[in-house]
Amino acid sequence: MRHVAFSLPLAAAFLALPVLKAQEPKPEPKNDYFTTSDGVKIHYITMGDHGTWVVLIHGFSDSAQRMFFTTGIAPALAKNHRVVALDNRNHGLSDKPNPNGSGRAEDTIELMDHLKIVKAHIHGYSMGGGFTGQLLASHSDRFITAIFGGSGIQEVDEDLRKRAAAMDTSGPAPQGAEAAAFQHLRERAAASRGNTTTPAPAPRPLQIDLTKVTIPVLAINGEYDSPHAKTQRMSRELKNFSNVILPAKNHVGAIAVGGPMPQQYIDSLVDFIDANDAAMAKGSATSGGN
Repeated sequence: MRHVAFSLPLAAAFLALPVLKAQEPKPEPKNDYFTTSDGVKIHYITMGDHGTWVVLIHGFSDSAQRMFFTTGIAPALAKNHRVVALDNRNHGLSDKPNPNGSGRAEDTIELMDHLKIVKAHIHGYSMGGGFTGQLLASHSDRFITAIFGGSGIQEVDEDLRKRAAAMDTSGPAPQGAEAAAFQHLRERAAASRGNTTTPAPAPRPLQIDLTKVTIPVLAINGEYDSPHAKTQRMSRELKNFSNVILPAKNHVGAIAVGGPMPQQYIDSLVDFIDANDAAMAKGSATSGGN
């Protein structure tokens, strides 16, 4: 038998080689369905297996996959959280009892009940942000935090609404993929009304007493997406409110339609949720877990 002898320097170098650790498997998205109380089959995607729950609600004419997974939002959150994003009814892979129609806020609560989620960080974009506000008014006990994207809670008083709107800046006309995305939104909104000429009615201000909301709230809006009109009331009335304005972004550019996802959007969302989880854990430890 032939023996191979290592010199001392070679043996020392061999022993000094770093030990490669097996990488932890990355969380993979899982698709599933549940049926609502009125018989509508809803598609949803989950990702992540530990941490607090984060519920994501997409915007009008979009989908959970496109808005939250393709953009990288859900994967970033799933590193430390359990994430679920639903396709609103009439969207994505969910049933479409009213093709081109809107979604329904209550479907989010029924999804949480289906998954036995008691409380969650709830984040909605655009239409999803409108649903987030509705749920904050009707189911505040289901929130850890509320996060509005491309949306907010506007002033009720007409004079205050005008003052807030005057603080906003108009941006350049959208081009390319952004222009196409805006046109798609206009066409689908017109189709949902059954015509292409009647303008959409102005949204009614949400009836909610923000002074009684104690959970942390975040809003993320593009600079050219009326960020002050959407959030000035929140800034005045909420006890714990954070506001992020993305420079030079509009309603579709803020969440990566036809371009790279703004990293500031993802970072702001992740940092806000992580910080409030840490504060919640610290508070629980201080109070002895009660």
